Amino acid sequence: MATELEELVGFLSSPSPQVKKAAVDIVRDLTGSEDGLLSLANYSEIVIPSLSHLLGEKKEVSEPAAEALINLSQNLDLSAKMVAIGMIKTAMETLYKQDSGIARLLVMLLVNLTQLDEGIVCLLQNEDKNLQGLYLMKLVRSFCTSSSEKREDPFEHVGSILVNISKMEAGRKLLLDPKRGLLKQIIRQFDSTSPLRKKGVCGTIRNCCFEAENQLQNLLLTSEFLWPALLLPVAGKKVYSKQDTSKMPLELGSALSIEREPVDDPEIHIQALEAIYLISLQEAGRRALWSVNGPRILQVGYEDEEDPKVMEAYERIGSLLVQDSGVEETSAQISK
Repeated sequence: MATELEELVGFLSSPSPQVKKAAVDIVRDLTGSEDGLLSLANYSEIVIPSLSHLLGEKKEVSEPAAEALINLSQNLDLSAKMVAIGMIKTAMETLYKQDSGIARLLVMLLVNLTQLDEGIVCLLQNEDKNLQGLYLMKLVRSFCTSSSEKREDPFEHVGSILVNISKMEAGRKLLLDPKRGLLKQIIRQFDSTSPLRKKGVCGTIRNCCFEAENQLQNLLLTSEFLWPALLLPVAGKKVYSKQDTSKMPLELGSALSIEREPVDDPEIHIQALEAIYLISLQEAGRRALWSVNGPRILQVGYEDEEDPKVMEAYERIGSLLVQDSGVEETSAQISK
C-alpha cells in the first residue's frame, strides 16, 4: 500500500487543479523543515520532476512549486539531481516567458543550482558553441536593466549567480570577453542602492581578477568603471583635497571631493581590496593603480579602517607597492 507521503507526491500530478494546489502547498510547507526535507528526499525521483512541471502553471501553483524547489536545492545531492534532469533550462525558459510571475524565485533557484560545477557548466551552455553564453547574456541584461529602486527587484539575486559562475575559469573568460562587454555592464551596477547587488558586483569583479595575469588588458578596458567600483568602497570617509583629486580621473575625483555615504560592509571592503591586490601583482596593474592616485586613496582608507581583517587586506597591497622604486614613503603608510 502507498504511504501518505507517496499519495501526496502523486497528487502533484493530479488533473484536478484544487487537488494539485493543495498538494503543492503541503509539499512546500514540508520543505521548510529538516524532517520534511529528509522525508521528501526519499521520493526525489518523483518530487523534483513533478515540481518542475508545475513551474509553468498559474502563479497560485507555480509559486509554491518554486519555493519548494528552492528549499530542496539547498541539499547538494538534490541540487545535483535537479541539474541532471535539466532544471536550469526549465528555469531559464520559464523565467523569460511572458508574464512570469515568479521571476525572483526562479533566479533564487538558479543561485542554488550554480553552486555546483555541473550547474555552472549548464548555465554557461559550454557544450554547445552556438549557444554558449546565451543564458548568461540574458541574465546580465536583466540584471542591468531591471531597477533596484522598485520595491520588487526580481533580478537582484543575479549578482549571486555571477559570483558563482565567476569561480570557474570558463565563466570568467565569458565575462571578460571584450566582444561581449558583460563585465563593463555588470560593474556599472555597483552604484545600486541594493546591498545584494553591490556584493554581487564586487564579488564578481574580485573573481574575474584571478585572470589578471593573462587578461589584465581586458580588465583595464573597463577602467572608467572598474576603479570607482574598487576604490570608492575603501576610500574612507574624508573629503579629499583638490591636490589629491587633481591626480584622479573625473569619475573618482568628483566622488571623493564631496560628502558621501560610506560603504560599511567589511565583506565588500575585503573583496574590493583583494581585487586590487590581484591586479597589483602585475607590474602594469600597479602602474594603472598609480595612474588614478590609488595608493593615496588606500592610505586614507587605511587610516579610517578599524576592522583587523580589512586592515590586513590593505597591508597586503601596501607590501606590493613597496616594490615600486621611489614610492616607499607612501606605501609604507599602508603597510605594517
